[in-house]
Amino acid sequence: QVQLVESGGGLVHAGGSLRLSCAASGRTFSSYGMGWFRQAPGKEREFVATLTWAVGYTYYADSVKGRFTISRDKAKNMVYLQMNSLKPEDTAVYYCAAAPRGITTGWSTRSNYDYWGQGTQVTVSS
Repeated sequence: QVQLVESGGGLVHAGGSLRLSCAASGRTFSSYGMGWFRQAPGKEREFVATLTWAVGYTYYADSVKGRFTISRDKAKNMVYLQMNSLKPEDTAVYYCAAAPRGITTGWSTRSNYDYWGQGTQVTVSS
């Protein structure tokens, strides 16, 4: 069973930075896509960023492109989300997610992601 554990959330002022981490265990992830989603109060969970574990191709939501960077450490089975130039509208619970069938059919499609972490809160004050 795949387990995903996020860490690194917190409170930051607008313009600041945070790095989220996701520790993945339970499988060999070579064929997986690994991504980040977020959910703000009263809103649906939305795609943020994802990558292909094997090669490291990355994809981003337009709202975070140029500010956020997703990466992975294959040796440690870790996925990271570096968030710079944070805005109050980035405030949300951030979830790590794993797509065991890969992401070729839609990197932002929630149904491709079978496994989810418990989430970590990110709050950006203005």
